[in-house]
Amino acid sequence: MIPSTYPTAEEMARLTARMLWEIEAVNFMTDTPFKLASGQLSPVYIDCRKLISYPRIRATLMDFLTVTVMRQAGFEAFDNIAGGETAGIPFAALVAERMGLPMTYVRKKPKGYGRNARIEGVMGEDDRVLLVEDLTTDGGSKLSFVDAIRETGASCAHTAVIFYYGIFPETVKTLGDHGVALHHLCTWWEVLDEAPARHEAVLGDVRAFLEDPHGWRAARA
Repeated sequence: MIPSTYPTAEEMARLTARMLWEIEAVNFMTDTPFKLASGQLSPVYIDCRKLISYPRIRATLMDFLTVTVMRQAGFEAFDNIAGGETAGIPFAALVAERMGLPMTYVRKKPKGYGRNARIEGVMGEDDRVLLVEDLTTDGGSKLSFVDAIRETGASCAHTAVIFYYGIFPETVKTLGDHGVALHHLCTWWEVLDEAPARHEAVLGDVRAFLEDPHGWRAARA
């Protein structure tokens, strides 16, 4: 069911950040940085996959994501909701349910047998597809999913994520140059604003990374 009322974008961002903290989806490791899907190192990591295990938070965030997309892209803008393998699949299913639309998912690569397909489910040639993922850092990993969707003859001009790092200025341009608009609920800046006091000791190093990720990595190369 599509929500009929919802908070402002700013309030949804603040509440999303609070929920991520509440389920301990926010992780810090300043001594031995995490390796992100992009291959880059980071002292911070958001684990959105944990959200599927918290029904009340999961439902609220999917309401938020659905209304954010409809507000920014249009109420009748899509024919199909596609999830990116694997983290995007459950969120795509939940958004599709709210919008009353078919759901598909996109493999990272062909499965190597049978139809050798990257698209699972039914996607029409003229479908306008929304790609749903859990998060994005620099936007690069989304392009392969978008290309796989477009190879079917469908169009994909929008992607929606729960969390967007918001620290790489090239992200929006990378997606935009590929004809894709990004929709998200919150960034690292809202997460830092909602950080519990017990994390104050590490926030300085984390903020140094967020304000200059490329410089932070160069200093540790």
